[in-house]
Order: sequence, then C-alpha cells, then structure tokens
Amino acid sequence: MQKIKLLVKPLANFSGELPKYETGLAAGFDVRAQLDTTVVLQPGERALIPTGLSFEIPEGYEIQTRPRSGLAIKKGVSLVNSPGTIDADYRGEVKIILINHGREPVEIANHERIAQLILAPVVQAYFEVTENLSITERGAGGFGSTGA
Repeated sequence: MQKIKLLVKPLANFSGELPKYETGLAAGFDVRAQLDTTVVLQPGERALIPTGLSFEIPEGYEIQTRPRSGLAIKKGVSLVNSPGTIDADYRGEVKIILINHGREPVEIANHERIAQLILAPVVQAYFEVTENLSITERGAGGFGSTGA
C-alpha cells in the first residue's frame, strides 16, 4: 500500500489523540470533535464541529470528508456535504458539518469520533470547446433514464 506524508498541525483547541487509521487496510482515518461543551443536535439540525486540526495536503491530493457508518446506523448522524473536499491549498482548521437525520436528539461529546477523512489523488481537467460530443446509447437521458 502506498503511503504519502501528510503534515498535521494540532491547533490551540486540540487535545487528545491525533488521527489514526483504525485498521491496517482502512481507507479513512477518524477525526474527533474538539468541544468545550456537548453539542445536542435536534432532528434535522446541523452543526459545524471543530476538529482542532489543520493539514498541509500535498499538491495533487485532496482530503475527502465522509460520514462514520457507526454514527449513521446508531444515531442517524451524517455529513451534510458528503463527501466534502478539503483542497491542498487550505490551511485552516478542518471542521465537520454534521446533521441529525434521526427522530431523536443526538449528543456529540468532546473527543467523539465524528467523521473519517480520506487522502485522495486529484486530476484537473482542461477545457476544450466543441460543437459536437460523441454519441452514446444513453445520449442525453437524465435521472431515471436507464430504468432504475
């Protein structure tokens, strides 16, 4: 498995464990809430949760934010913009936008694992204007056009 150096800067509001991969073949590493007080998310409510961490992402990569499956199944908590993107030129604190999709209020405690982050390669496109695009079987069919 390829390993890429990722610089991490714990900020003044950070305490506890640094991120880590929970298993040897895990794609994502968990980040934890850095809170002064427990946050209660009412059903349908969103909150921006600080991680106390900043990263220097290598050029040609991004960090994707993704929900934790345990929070999703046990509490109905997910990320609003999933996957979210943290660009290589961003140096600020990573914060996670949580949402409660459940029917009951959910407490988010200090140091609770709230999301997983994935370091992923990025490919940028260059744009070329054309009058014609290649023909495919699907063509311009939109949502549901394949029968699903």
